[in-house]
Amino acid sequence: MITPSRRSLLSAGGLAAMGACAGLPEPARGPFRPSWESLAAGYRAPDWFRDAKFGIWSHWGPQCVPEFGDWYGRQMYMQGNAFYEHHLRTRGHPTRTGFIDIIGDWKAEAFDPEDLLDRFQAAGARYVVSMANHHDNLDMFPSTVHGWNTTRVGPMRDIVGTWAEAVRRRGLRFGVSNHGAHAWHWWQTAYGYDPEGPLAGVRYDAARLTRADGAGTFWEGLDPQELYTGPTFMPPDGITSIAEMNAWRDANDGRWIETIPANNPAFVRSWVARQRELVDRYTPDLVYFDNYGLPLEHHGLEATAYLYNQGLARTGELPVVNGKRLDPHQRPALVESVERGFSDVMRPEPWQTDTCIGDWHYNRARFEQNYYVPASSVVQRLVDVVSKNGNLLLSVPQRGDGSIDDTEKRILADIAAWMQVCGEAIFASRPYRVFGEGPTQQQAGMHGEGQARPWTARDIRYTTRGATLYAFVLDWPADNRVVLREPARGPGRVQRVSLLGGEALPFTLTAAGLEVTLPATRPTAFVPGLRLEGPGLTG
Repeated sequence: MITPSRRSLLSAGGLAAMGACAGLPEPARGPFRPSWESLAAGYRAPDWFRDAKFGIWSHWGPQCVPEFGDWYGRQMYMQGNAFYEHHLRTRGHPTRTGFIDIIGDWKAEAFDPEDLLDRFQAAGARYVVSMANHHDNLDMFPSTVHGWNTTRVGPMRDIVGTWAEAVRRRGLRFGVSNHGAHAWHWWQTAYGYDPEGPLAGVRYDAARLTRADGAGTFWEGLDPQELYTGPTFMPPDGITSIAEMNAWRDANDGRWIETIPANNPAFVRSWVARQRELVDRYTPDLVYFDNYGLPLEHHGLEATAYLYNQGLARTGELPVVNGKRLDPHQRPALVESVERGFSDVMRPEPWQTDTCIGDWHYNRARFEQNYYVPASSVVQRLVDVVSKNGNLLLSVPQRGDGSIDDTEKRILADIAAWMQVCGEAIFASRPYRVFGEGPTQQQAGMHGEGQARPWTARDIRYTTRGATLYAFVLDWPADNRVVLREPARGPGRVQRVSLLGGEALPFTLTAAGLEVTLPATRPTAFVPGLRLEGPGLTG
């Protein structure tokens, strides 16, 4: 067992052999340097990203195996938590059956990327993102510096490489997401213990497992401390209540920490080498960092400069790098992604929101109790984001076996039906002089979805493409009457209005605005689109 007294020795020294390279990779060569100033001065989001508008994300890994939702790996080690109770019922106590065993159960036997891509592409996805690793620290590619990867354990295949080949064969853009920089504090729950009950004080599997314990198992030859990252600051002995343990976690490993772990340099070296390997192996068009700003201080800056320089050298094109909660100093250097949230303004630079129709990791309850986000809400979000100069990256959660359920298939089919009619107003579009009009205001920023208000038929969003202006009505009006204020104010003059998927429509210019009468027949089940034509409408 690893005790608190051994913590500094193992995390600072013993981890040096855990798959980390002997030194850090060479710095980037090219015009970009690892500073916010250099990145911002030379960066411009590529045109393909501005044209694409819609991507789909395979946010898939071993935490989907229990089919119980987000952050299973961390929360299964937190007594009193629903995930802990589920794990206790279905797999046993985490002193004996840990996350390692879930990795062993992950086979991905129904993973069919071609079938999934047929559905993604039909739904309008112009880029597809594969998760390369999550906070659970398992790489989904054949890393040469990190033995805990899916070619050594679990599915026994290169998940990222399988996606990359299939996506690019279809002419789509390919991205990867790297969530691994948080593993070092995220995994500290696995070194904890029950503060109450018959096993109180007995530490969980991460605190006792060594390489020798793998003899005769699926992970023989691997060191579990490399997976669980070492006890950087595991809870001390002597905590005797769930409330006290939760308070300790909230104040320590439960924080979203972006700084370099000073007492775990081997973890940092490993992350740097694995990120470089990921980029060199797959040359992604997009890299999503699950970080506020960039990961691990200057290491994230170095990784981004390398990626930009590599893109210029290989294709002459800059890739996309996503970071979250960027300040005004950082925003010109990256493409900001607003996780599960809204923007309340049209942004001058391209941006992205990333969200999910369910939980980030597959949750069977969503299917059984029928509470996925419906296609109508996805399209409303897409239209709102695109009108504000953004893209939507949508996760469609996969089961542990790699498949998606029937409800998810229906949602994708419903999005596809809408895109077939209205896609011309989305793809390769650009913002109008205003993003829209209407009464509904959403809370801006990350994680605002929980407070989202329903859109109404008075909420309008605009896009342009060439000389054509498009208007989306975020809900079908009960009286089939739409009033557009902004096009009536100019510039330009509306000469023709037509319904996407339908015919020309009657309209009149009144004091209220441009009044349009919609037909009784609806070419789309939700969010009708209007095409407005006339001289000077788009500026």
